Amino acid sequence: MKNLLLLLCIFTASLSLAQEVKFGKVSKAELSEAFYEKDSSASAVVLFRNISHKFNYIQNDGFHLVTHVHERIKIYNKNGFDYATISEALYHDGSTREALQGLKGYTYTLEEGEIVKTKLKSSESFTSSVNKYYDQEKFTMPNVKEGCVIEYQYRLDSPFWYSVDEIALQLDIPVKYQDVSIAIPEYFSFKPNFKGYLGVMPKYSKSNAKINYTSKTRTGNRMHARTNFSNEAIDYTLNTTQFLMEDVPALKEEPYVNDMDNYRAAVNYELQYVQFPNSIRESYSTTWEKVVEKIYKSDYFGKQLALSKYFRDDLAQIMANVQGDADLAAAIFHHVQQRMSWNGLNSHYTYNGVKEAYKEKSGNTADINLMLAAMLREAGLEANPVLISTRDNGIPLFPTREGFNYVVVALELGESMLFLDASNKYTKPNLLPIRALNWMGRVIKKDGTHVSVGVRPRSLSREGNMADIQLNLDGTIEGKMRKSYTEYRAYNFRNIYNKVSEEDYLEKFENKHGGIEVSDYTIKNRNTIGKPITEDFSFYMEDQLAVTGDKIYFSPLFFHTMTENPFKLEDRKFPIDFAYPWRDNCMFTITIPQGYEVDFLPESIKMSLPENAGSFVYRLAQKGNKIQVMADLKINEALIPAESYAVVKELFSKIVEKESEKVVLSKTSENEHTERSAGGR
Repeated sequence: MKNLLLLLCIFTASLSLAQEVKFGKVSKAELSEAFYEKDSSASAVVLFRNISHKFNYIQNDGFHLVTHVHERIKIYNKNGFDYATISEALYHDGSTREALQGLKGYTYTLEEGEIVKTKLKSSESFTSSVNKYYDQEKFTMPNVKEGCVIEYQYRLDSPFWYSVDEIALQLDIPVKYQDVSIAIPEYFSFKPNFKGYLGVMPKYSKSNAKINYTSKTRTGNRMHARTNFSNEAIDYTLNTTQFLMEDVPALKEEPYVNDMDNYRAAVNYELQYVQFPNSIRESYSTTWEKVVEKIYKSDYFGKQLALSKYFRDDLAQIMANVQGDADLAAAIFHHVQQRMSWNGLNSHYTYNGVKEAYKEKSGNTADINLMLAAMLREAGLEANPVLISTRDNGIPLFPTREGFNYVVVALELGESMLFLDASNKYTKPNLLPIRALNWMGRVIKKDGTHVSVGVRPRSLSREGNMADIQLNLDGTIEGKMRKSYTEYRAYNFRNIYNKVSEEDYLEKFENKHGGIEVSDYTIKNRNTIGKPITEDFSFYMEDQLAVTGDKIYFSPLFFHTMTENPFKLEDRKFPIDFAYPWRDNCMFTITIPQGYEVDFLPESIKMSLPENAGSFVYRLAQKGNKIQVMADLKINEALIPAESYAVVKELFSKIVEKESEKVVLSKTSENEHTERSAGGR
């Protein structure tokens, strides 16, 4: 009951929250504010945010969706400087395009007790092309300093009134006050779809509005024709939804999330139908079946699958050198993967078409993977495109073509279905780029039928660490180590390692692991996709032992110790997304220095998550003058529901606690006697 009252107090939209904030009226109190008392970690805070969406009628052009933006932001420190750069994506289709208009902005600073404002110049706003459908307009506020306040306003004019962009109600920084609204004419029926966990409570109202237009009539005959103009008006009802909110908390990053935007408080509007007076209702609501059908029939999708002449000569050479469907499929996949370079764009529609992409050896994900599907089909194999939504595209709340933004290939070999993506040089069958591991996919067959499939991997990706370690009485350690990587651990390694020189990689490795010094480094299978990567090296590291009197203390996993729990929140409303199942294993053999014996070994432990979602085993044992350490962490489920957050957090807390426990060595009595004897001589 208390929680409900709290939500009502914070988020209920009421008339008492309404504020009139005038542009340019920044106070000294706002400029003097040193931190946000409700979240002292915030580097910036939105003082005021007013976003209004209105449908304006333009004669001879119809309705436009016009969004008015007015925001005032307090920047506390340098970490908040990024919020002084604002960008908007502007869609265009042919000559019809969205536009950013009426931009005005100021930066306010407090200098010698007086408010100084710096105007945003038109030269500080830039427009760049993202792709053939989108431009980006970006501006950066001038004279940004710690403690300053920035304020700007502009409007977005969109002739694509039927497509309302997602309206965010929660940002990456806190919001002190916001007034967000959308006013929809009675002719349009939009269904709101809410997401997030803030318990948003909108206020609904109705009002009267008019469409003013000019009509003309012609009178008289050809010789004495006359045109008469008259002003007319049509009355209609405006349905307004308003979100008045105070002290909105920031959406803070948590580890192991597919995309934080999936859990941001926001509302999406889905157009269901349009009905003008004395007209038939025109329905726009759709299903996933209709969405898939429209995509498949598009010239930028289905038509591309039917093209084959451009690669036939190359395919003939491939088929002449292999036998068997599995080898043929592997050869075709390798050919496309090595020939093509991804241009960095994700889409389920081709960019320049598969023919041009094949010629230029570059394309977006649809160019490359629809080409792959077409080539596999031409070779007589059962290959079909799979529509998916990438991790950063989120999980669509309702059927829409924008719900899919990526395509891979499903290849059927015998009883198996393999997923292929040739847009990355380090993928292999059933190992898609991590960006593609999200939600469900839709396999589209030749006859247009489709079926939902899961694309997440089930096999464990492993990282293994084996080491022989010597302890030195000056507090240093040295030894030899072998690291190995499989599946996605190898995929991640290759994507990072192959972008830098070996020297730069080792420098980053040494810095990441507390200043370890690496020598005699070798690597195997760096570019042999499908085989585990192995690294072998010698190492030396200082300050790893505490030698005090006749005792030696050390953490037995040394630079592989988990020192911090990645999960910080007390409560988590969204699932834990590890992307893929994984296993990290350490097996260290530590040689006890001569003249010392084990005084204390931490107890071994074994813990498991419910329903076999994961486990941790930690074991130490002495064998002669060796201490054997084994730490084995397994996550068997890529996606763990929010309800299990507490037990996952507790597991990682126990890991940090256990791995921080020290091994204690003591001098042996023989060693003490020898030292006393030596001192007597």
